Amino acid sequence: MTAPFTIYQPEGEQPATPKQVPHRGGAANPSAAAIAAKFPGAVVRSHVMWGETTCVVERAKLHDIVQWLRDDAAQCYEYLSDVTAVEYRDLAQPIEVVWHLRSIKHRRFIRLKVELAKTAALEVPSIVDLYTGADWLERECFDMFGIKFAGHPDLRRILLWEQFQEGHPLRKDFPLRGRLSRSQQLTNALSANPEARYSMEELSIADAFEELPLDMRARLKGDSRTGE
Repeated sequence: MTAPFTIYQPEGEQPATPKQVPHRGGAANPSAAAIAAKFPGAVVRSHVMWGETTCVVERAKLHDIVQWLRDDAAQCYEYLSDVTAVEYRDLAQPIEVVWHLRSIKHRRFIRLKVELAKTAALEVPSIVDLYTGADWLERECFDMFGIKFAGHPDLRRILLWEQFQEGHPLRKDFPLRGRLSRSQQLTNALSANPEARYSMEELSIADAFEELPLDMRARLKGDSRTGE
């Protein structure tokens, strides 16, 4: 049996909504300095904006840092609230992969970022083994930005269908009308069987199974539920 959960309460300090928070600067989350001390050279830079601390870290150390933030009693970041990415129009600026972590116990929030050059492989470590909730968040980031999460148990599209051929819609180079011509889009839509976009369980139509992609049939035959 696990020990009962208790919220850390500094002596004489009461929870209060921050007021008059400066745009830049201000008190940094103490976890930022703790990360730099625990992992020398892993923190590229850190800053505080609107009272929130952001740490840009080395890709190779990301998984170790997140695991330590989760497991260390003095940090206790037990909640992953988001995994996303940011791309800038400036081609020289790297794509940023972003993780939002919260310590409910210590009432802290920290944002971790890894910068990926657009000319290099867009790949970062998966943290599904640390936070189950990262499963669909990483799949969405892969679907929309094309970022691969090494070690993810079932990395495939989650918002668009698996056979979508036009790329990743949240990338800056993605055309507003899509990469394919209107005529090609219409041809694809008319030739597609909507029933083949779903599993038998979702549609309850046995005939759809034969028209599912081969990898999806294999998952269903193996009773794989990961990400379903």
